[in-house]
Amino acid sequence: MTNLHILVQQSYDTLLRHAQNVKIILLHPKSRFRSLTVAKLLAESPRPVFYYSMGPYDVNVNSFLAGFAHDLANQHPTFGRHLYQLGIETNQVEYERLLESMYYDLEELSDQPYFLVLDEFDASENADDVQEFLEDVLLNLPENCQVIINSRTLPRLPWMGLVAQNQAVILDDNELVGENPYDYKVEKPEPIATLEVKGLGPGYISCNENSVDEWEGHLPRLLLIFALERPQVTRAEICRAFWPNLDNDQAVNVFHVTKRRLHKALGFDALVHNEGYYQVNPQLKIRYDVSEFMTLLVRGRHASGEEAAQAWQAAIDLYAGPFLQGHREDWIERQRQAYRAGYLEAILAIARIRMESGRPERALRILLQASHEKESVEEIDREIMRIYAKLGRRSEAAAHYQSLVETLNNRELHPEEETQLLYEELMA
Repeated sequence: MTNLHILVQQSYDTLLRHAQNVKIILLHPKSRFRSLTVAKLLAESPRPVFYYSMGPYDVNVNSFLAGFAHDLANQHPTFGRHLYQLGIETNQVEYERLLESMYYDLEELSDQPYFLVLDEFDASENADDVQEFLEDVLLNLPENCQVIINSRTLPRLPWMGLVAQNQAVILDDNELVGENPYDYKVEKPEPIATLEVKGLGPGYISCNENSVDEWEGHLPRLLLIFALERPQVTRAEICRAFWPNLDNDQAVNVFHVTKRRLHKALGFDALVHNEGYYQVNPQLKIRYDVSEFMTLLVRGRHASGEEAAQAWQAAIDLYAGPFLQGHREDWIERQRQAYRAGYLEAILAIARIRMESGRPERALRILLQASHEKESVEEIDREIMRIYAKLGRRSEAAAHYQSLVETLNNRELHPEEETQLLYEELMA
């Protein structure tokens, strides 16, 4: 076996290993063997693989769906049943119905877990509506579908949020990318300024160790953080996120005013425009707590022993509160949910480590504190019930369950089946 074959095999093995628990796998644009790895996957995958190569004809959602449905139907004859019923060749179909039909067609593509390869993803990067549609699809994939993205540029997706909630991994050949996905944290030889940005909590920005307090409203500060959340963004994406109810001309005018206020508050151009895209000025040295938070989560997942415990604890300590607490914009809510999921994962992980080290009371305190977090996960409640039972405090386990039932009933919900079965087991 040649060195090339060995390297490709290593990349392939890495892909399969890290694909076990996530929905999206990005082969980083810097990967030398990403296309060879895709070819090997198509030839040797242990599960079904379906393939679509983005192309120059994917200029809008309808043309993308027509091409995608055609190519997938060649690989699975019944694919596209829901999409074709809508009449995807026309421009008359509601966006939400397109998303729903795409979901059902993907769900029915296979009766077992499968890979969907989106190759040459960058071929449609100039089509904003296609990128928006694909983002919505990727954020709501069926249970049996995992997507592998091969692209020459970093797709304009919120990768830090996706990685933080363990929905995505980024691979550079046989290495897991665990930090600095957008390159803005690379040390610059002579940075024009140093920014410290805190997105976890109310949101805080300092420049050269001085707090920036004069923003002329909250939007300039949010604009900078929005740009930090993605590799690069278009003006249309910014306007859609910030001013969805304004017509295009009004939104563009407000955007330019907001951008000027951002640059005025900092004293330099924090955003730069290049070939149709905005990004954070690469001449800045930036420390962003969200990026550090994501790095710690990745480290905790893939380390062991004391190294894992230190990473999980550091992630918990860094989480100063919900992402941009106090703001209610849709894009903020989505990212907030992602980082909250990462925080709760860290809580569970460190509590289990405390349990394994014979400190159940300490684990219980950690979990009880997290259970009060808005939109907590029932896995935390189940762990609390298990610890109560282990400590011989069955009545407190029952009380916790009843409190959970009451909380869910107020939201017209019921406990998950696993939670109900655990309660019955503990009370038997």
